[in-house]
Amino acid sequence: MSRVGIVARNTFREAVRDRVLYNLVFFALLMIASAILVGQISMAIESVVMVSLGLSAISLIGLLIAIFTGVGLVSKEIDKRTLHAVLAKPLRRWEFLLGKYAGLVLTLAVNTAAMGAGLFLAMLLVKHSWTRGDAAVLIAVYFILLKLALVVALAMLFSCFTSPLLAILFTGGLYVAGLFVPQMQHLQLTELSPQTQKLFAVLSFILPNFANYDVMGAAAHGRSIAAGLITQTTLYTVLYCAVVLSVAAVIFSHKDLK
Repeated sequence: MSRVGIVARNTFREAVRDRVLYNLVFFALLMIASAILVGQISMAIESVVMVSLGLSAISLIGLLIAIFTGVGLVSKEIDKRTLHAVLAKPLRRWEFLLGKYAGLVLTLAVNTAAMGAGLFLAMLLVKHSWTRGDAAVLIAVYFILLKLALVVALAMLFSCFTSPLLAILFTGGLYVAGLFVPQMQHLQLTELSPQTQKLFAVLSFILPNFANYDVMGAAAHGRSIAAGLITQTTLYTVLYCAVVLSVAAVIFSHKDLK
């Protein structure tokens, strides 16, 4: 695990030095600031608009970082021929993959925390105080981070066996499909053929259910989020990421790097 930690630390340092990340975070903070202005136009729903736009900005920017950077973690090392030198050291391929994943998740955690702090600062400037209901916003930010961790795992999986462009398309497409998992589960209750019902049942079981992470509405309206949902979503993310990374490690261990 010490070797995994070294790879994670180097990945974090490389990501921090990347100016693109700073530009994206700045853009997200700018969107949060614009949410304050939009909220002032609609004074009756000022807080709702500000929180909704702020969380949407954090989610969107985080997704861009997770997909594009996650895909490039492995492919960039292969293209630059630096992976051969790294693996020549006493480092297993799965350790390299896990270290890269941990480093990017750490980077996303820092960026998400920075954007979340910007949102809470904006809320303080508008409402001049924090309330107990604002804790739901903190939980919503945590759910966004869980979602990004899963997206990174998927991006790294696809980057292990296909080109960067296709990996980006596959990850983005799977994310969009994962948003409609509840609808797939609902379609099983309608009058469909047995084959179609079985297809939707399989898809709803295999696809990552990204709808689980959407608590922005509850956070914007100050509604509490059940502790059971937080625990369930956290365990779901950990287990799903473990499966995806295990498959990625198997594929990457048999990948021809020539």
